[in-house]
Amino acid sequence: MEQKKKTISEIKQILACSNVEDKWLEKLRKDERKGVQQLIAQYEKKLAYNKKLEEEYATLLRNEKEWQALGYRYIAGVDEVGRGPLAGPVTAGAAILPDNALFPGLTDSKKLSEEKREYYYNLLKEQVIAYHVVHIPAEKIDSINIYQASKEAMKQAVAGLSIKADALFIDAMSLPLPLKQLSLTKGDAKSASIAAASVLAKVERDRYMKEKANSYPEYGFEKHMGYGTKHHLEALRTYGPTPEHRKSFSPVKACLS
Repeated sequence: MEQKKKTISEIKQILACSNVEDKWLEKLRKDERKGVQQLIAQYEKKLAYNKKLEEEYATLLRNEKEWQALGYRYIAGVDEVGRGPLAGPVTAGAAILPDNALFPGLTDSKKLSEEKREYYYNLLKEQVIAYHVVHIPAEKIDSINIYQASKEAMKQAVAGLSIKADALFIDAMSLPLPLKQLSLTKGDAKSASIAAASVLAKVERDRYMKEKANSYPEYGFEKHMGYGTKHHLEALRTYGPTPEHRKSFSPVKACLS
């Protein structure tokens, strides 16, 4: 007696699982129902997309693999976010990835949607060997300049790691630290470790700005994260700078009485 065909709804549930037997899938390809063929096409498209992400992530790990082969065990990726805003801190993250963990789709935090950043943030927090995020406030930025503040944030992020790094991969910078370093221009798109640091720093800085939006609702920090949008500049002209504003930055300086 021929086994009853599964409904399209049942097939959809099976294809939603990650482990689908090739033998069953091959049999399913012979099913002439239009709905089944559409599900197979969607499934295969998803497989191809996931494979592409895995290949891109493998490329992102190339530098880490080369340095690990040279004996560097704890490579910390280091990156900063928030150099350009008129308000809020400059924030740096440092992260050491585990050897065999996979984060397909991880890349420069600026290229990820907020939803994706939150997804990777939670995944990274669970799986990284160590990470640390540091905020350098606006007042300090004004006293030592944004470049030095960025450097200071990065140094503190490395120093705060619970496991001592034996090498650093840094986005377009070198640090005055006694560690072997690799400086990569646009490093958050070339190194998985730097991309991880970028995501961790970006999410925590955004959360900081959203929290400050409760104290200064007229500025809309939760929408622009301190960047100089039209709404932000108008609020600056109307209400003047807050303690979160970088008074050494020209658009803010122009609003000082």
